[in-house]
Amino acid sequence: MGKLFGTDGIRGLANEYPMLPEIAFKVGRACAYIFRNRDNARHKILIGKDTRLSGYMLETALASGICSMGADCVLVGPIPTPGIAFLTQSIRADAGVVISASHNPYYDNGIKIFSRDGFKLSDELEERIEQLCLGDEIANLRPLYKDIGKAHRIDDAAGRYISYLKTTFPKEYTLEGIKIVVDCANGAFYKIAPKVFEELGARVIAVGVNPDGENINEGCGALYPEHLSKHVLESGADLGIALDGDGDRVIFSDEKGNILNGDKILAILARHMLKLDRLKKKTLVATVMSNMALDEFMEDLGGKVIKVPVGDRNVVDALLKEELNLGGEQSGHIIALDYTTTGDGVIAALQVLHALILEDKPLSQLSNIIDPYPQIISSLTVKEKKDFTSIAEIKKIIEQAEDDLRKNKGRLNIRYSGTEPKIRIMVECKDEKVMWKWNDILKEAILRNL
Repeated sequence: MGKLFGTDGIRGLANEYPMLPEIAFKVGRACAYIFRNRDNARHKILIGKDTRLSGYMLETALASGICSMGADCVLVGPIPTPGIAFLTQSIRADAGVVISASHNPYYDNGIKIFSRDGFKLSDELEERIEQLCLGDEIANLRPLYKDIGKAHRIDDAAGRYISYLKTTFPKEYTLEGIKIVVDCANGAFYKIAPKVFEELGARVIAVGVNPDGENINEGCGALYPEHLSKHVLESGADLGIALDGDGDRVIFSDEKGNILNGDKILAILARHMLKLDRLKKKTLVATVMSNMALDEFMEDLGGKVIKVPVGDRNVVDALLKEELNLGGEQSGHIIALDYTTTGDGVIAALQVLHALILEDKPLSQLSNIIDPYPQIISSLTVKEKKDFTSIAEIKKIIEQAEDDLRKNKGRLNIRYSGTEPKIRIMVECKDEKVMWKWNDILKEAILRNL
């Protein structure tokens, strides 16, 4: 059997390796074993999921594994990934497990694990779980019948999370008079997000709130912002908010239908927090995919951007290491560390709405504070994830591209997806013709060789 964990938990086609119920059972046993052996107390592990059909199968297998190893299991049903991070801390669970493939189609699924402090597990702990799942170290360590774990459901988990989300918005303000389209991607936020905005006073038009097990992320949500723009324009809403299937990403539409990605959201929040003197060290964390215009914007404000490799966990690690409180990705993962330990689309949206109210401007004006450089990101399916820097033709073209882009105020980033058999090519340049030239040349070279 191959490696289980990728860049963001375990992920793959549902009912194929590694997303098999047999593997989920072993993951449950391994988690229970690791956390049960820390002391002599009885332990409990939380399980939540998004709206995928395969979630039922994997939830049952995980719960069986946890109980078979003597830990208790707490089931909360469909809850966004950030909700599991919050609830794990709130109910004092020893770990939280999310069954979700995030923004992927319904036929994929995944498993992410949070520790008791609400943060994703370290590489070392993931490696230990993988070792236990793929070996036979705990195969015969079965508690006696009287020590088998119990499983129960928390029926008000969504209500607890809704109450917390509302506390992240200042009590002295409401959303009255604001009309919002909320696209929940037929995912885990489908019941929760509309209620949060409604209870804070907004007039909400909810779309993507009819999950059927197969339509999660399908033509809607953060991956398809044109769906959001269409509804904003048709309804005359003040803005639109699109979440992804597990709720850790957010993308906006302004009242004119223009899309705001994570870079623009970070810019709005950074300036907002600087005005309130809440942005620690006048610094935010972004990934190498974020536009150079964001760096220039922060420099103009007397601040700076720390760049890290792609992945929200890398952003969180940098925030903790540097003692900062705002970071994110262009894709819409926004981590407001004052309120949450991971990307939370609704918390990020509430902070933007607070800025909107204080500025008393429409979102189109609030978001024009940065003018992104032309940028294109291409995704190509590959047969095998070879080291492309060792392929002579590709290496030569990369060197030529980087040299030319430097001269024209541009840059290049090529990387493999951590969750799909794809290679991502990002070309950014002030001169759009130069950008397109190198995008096309690189795509042709990669298609020939990979």
